[in-house]
Amino acid sequence: MTKKKFSIKKILSLLGFPSLFLLMFLIIFLNFDALKSLFMNTESLKNWIKSRGIAAPIIFICVQILQVVVFIIPGEFPQVAGGYLFGTAFGTLYSIIGIMIGSAINFYLSKFLGIPFVKALFKEEKFERIQSLATSKRAQIILFILFLIPGLPKDFFTYIAGLSPIGFLSFLVISGSGRLPGIVGSTLIGDAASQKNWPLVISVSVIAVVLFFTGYFLREKIYRTVMLHFHKEEGAAKE
Repeated sequence: MTKKKFSIKKILSLLGFPSLFLLMFLIIFLNFDALKSLFMNTESLKNWIKSRGIAAPIIFICVQILQVVVFIIPGEFPQVAGGYLFGTAFGTLYSIIGIMIGSAINFYLSKFLGIPFVKALFKEEKFERIQSLATSKRAQIILFILFLIPGLPKDFFTYIAGLSPIGFLSFLVISGSGRLPGIVGSTLIGDAASQKNWPLVISVSVIAVVLFFTGYFLREKIYRTVMLHFHKEEGAAKE
């Protein structure tokens, strides 16, 4: 029984993501002309969204879910699009809903499929970092700090949380509150662009880009500093 269960997990670990990428490619390929004409004209895109009614937010939320699960897709682009299409308030709301559902899927995928699944997704070096973070007694604080810092791979951390002892509700609070400032900033850019408020677009974009690249280029140093600090605290507490 155990062997059968493990083999199913192993198959899902190895074939799950390649199958998802293949499905995405087929959908885009079969609808390429329609998608191209829709996305090349921002006004036609907005009109199409408005004509969808209640289906428009649902479609957008599904895009956000997909973006989180397929973690190589940059999250900022859909967030900016959300602000452009729905405004800051509703763009933020729909992004949060989609991101939280996607994060929940990652959390339970990691928890259910375990180490073989996560190991199939990441390089050995990243996997070792995951294990180190997931087993830390300060995992909640560490994850909140990492979710808060721009330029770090937030969706990557949702898989880490699934291997940690963090409860599901705690995880949602940590990831949601940590992501919120970045989501609001991105949707604000999109909303300002839709209103052609270029001074606001430029000023917020400059701040966002500086913060993003600072976090991105210093990510290794940030990881080491955060982990070293909390491991020292744990060592001191044991003494």
